[in-house]
Amino acid sequence: MLDIADELNRWVEQGRDFAVATVVAVGGSAPRQPGAALAVDSEGTAIGSVSGGCVEGAVYDLCRQALEDGETVLERFGYSDEDAFAVGLTCGGIIDILVTPVRADGPARPVVAAALAAAARGEAAAVARIVEGPAELRGRALLVRADGSCDGGFGAHPELDRTVAAEAGAFLDAGRTGTMEIGEQGSRCGAPLTVLVESSVPPPRMIVFGAIDFASALVRVGKFLGYRVTVCDARPVFATRTRFPDADEIVVEWPHKYLERTEVDGRTVLCVLTHDAKFDVPLLRLALRLPVAYVGAMGSRRTHLERNERLREVGVTELELARLRSPIGLDLGARTPEETALSIGAEIVANRRGGSGAALTGAHTPIHHDMAARPAATIGSVA
Repeated sequence: MLDIADELNRWVEQGRDFAVATVVAVGGSAPRQPGAALAVDSEGTAIGSVSGGCVEGAVYDLCRQALEDGETVLERFGYSDEDAFAVGLTCGGIIDILVTPVRADGPARPVVAAALAAAARGEAAAVARIVEGPAELRGRALLVRADGSCDGGFGAHPELDRTVAAEAGAFLDAGRTGTMEIGEQGSRCGAPLTVLVESSVPPPRMIVFGAIDFASALVRVGKFLGYRVTVCDARPVFATRTRFPDADEIVVEWPHKYLERTEVDGRTVLCVLTHDAKFDVPLLRLALRLPVAYVGAMGSRRTHLERNERLREVGVTELELARLRSPIGLDLGARTPEETALSIGAEIVANRRGGSGAALTGAHTPIHHDMAARPAATIGSVA
């Protein structure tokens, strides 16, 4: 749901009633991941997607029905062996969809509205909803913010609220969306529960060092991939808004000095395109010791070998050097700045998702990878 927060927040501000269908769980080659959503308002307008087209029509009808009767429902869609053109996922996957009405008179409206507003502002927030459990808990929601404050809850079950808030906070810290199982004792409501937690966090950062023509193309690719992109270069004549109109931020400063003072995290990617030793060595010495997702550096293979020797001379260890992606990018045979930017973006995605970078044709490996995926959490289970 939070993946279409901007549009849904506008609907809330306009006072529209709507129903939102959210992917809860997937199996096989399902095209969308948990948290993907399709919403339908009372006029029949639809936004978003839950399956890339396979079951949109059926989910649309479920949303219209939920708006009419005010009932939250859980529906499973999967591949039909008898009729591949029947309602189902012809790609062979299975998806579970939670459909929640968000009406002016519904219990979820204030909490969903607050969650959508936070996500639309780029603030970190997580919203938890009951997927399976007692009927009286369906349709309710709990919002957890980064500072630990909460809105909403699950009725007369404060212990359950505290349990879900603590776990949703952990999901939020990891920027993760998924489900968790709460056993009968842990739920405090006399029944086991399945809870969907959706996290919305600010976009990850891409910092591009070196205001060259390749950097301009990489900025566009980074924005397309959903990064907040900063360009940093010590030369003011090159680091300009005219040259990088798509960048979120342009910094004129020595690269390593900027990296020392700026905030990075485990999702940040650093792309070093300067291929100049006076910039690269102090920058990479610092970058390879930071807890970031990706460090790549441009240059020929000869430049790479010479740069590695200079890095060793300033104390960079072999373990740290092993983190460096250089020459940067995947082997696409790229020549132009745009092709090179595509190869770098592809390597960043492969690194993030655990992909091999090999062609899918003739391969027998999974199409979809997600290194962040893990089994659902289980709390308070009864043996």
